[in-house]
Amino acid sequence: MQVTDADIGIWVGQFLWPMFRIAGFLSVAPVLGARTVSARIRIGFAGLLTIVVMPLLDDLPPIPALSLEVFLVVIVQILIGIALGFVLSLLMQVFVVAGQIISMQMGLGFASMMDPANGVSVSLLAQWYQLMITLLFLALGGHLASIEVLVLSFEMLPITGDAALNLDFPLVALLGSWLFTAGLKLALPAVTALLLVNLIFGVMTRSAPQLNIFSLGFPITMVLGIFVAWITIGNIIPHFQLRLTEVLSLMQNVMQGG
Repeated sequence: MQVTDADIGIWVGQFLWPMFRIAGFLSVAPVLGARTVSARIRIGFAGLLTIVVMPLLDDLPPIPALSLEVFLVVIVQILIGIALGFVLSLLMQVFVVAGQIISMQMGLGFASMMDPANGVSVSLLAQWYQLMITLLFLALGGHLASIEVLVLSFEMLPITGDAALNLDFPLVALLGSWLFTAGLKLALPAVTALLLVNLIFGVMTRSAPQLNIFSLGFPITMVLGIFVAWITIGNIIPHFQLRLTEVLSLMQNVMQGG
């Protein structure tokens, strides 16, 4: 049986189309999507993951690798992978937002450092939250659950040139409100406690104007904020499990189409 160039192109396409979606997902997903991870590592891991995932997929459409339809399919697969990875990355940003809110309330907003994962400047408390959540994400198998949803996407969004039309883009846009709502719920106990302290300082200033409230209130607010963050650290795991379940459900809702 003679093998033609078209057959070779179709065979290569069977490997490339899933790889483009997986590579797009890994480019923005937590851990591997960090700026500290080189592109070579992402591409190598995407290739290995594609080899593992390919036997689980249905028969892919015979699209020649050198046809004009290839460009549309490649763009669509990358777009789907980036959309799913973006939804998953919001899981980490929930705790970063919570750490930023608490830091601003306790007076640590000025103490910032460069986040190596995103390349932006965040507060120390937000960076600590992100490091802890990254370890929880790996320890609780969040990376395995996200890969399972990614494999499921090949069933819900088959590899075609118009697969991106089935994505629920309005839901992706509305996830910003979910991000800030979830972050505020996590930071609400600390914000409430620090608000009461500020109210007490306001009453003290009115009753005793000679007190230097700036030199007295700043260290007390900072120490109390650290104490409240230490007390509420036990609720991080239930919050993380709840948000992880919500994010995985949101990824499936995005794939169901608008």
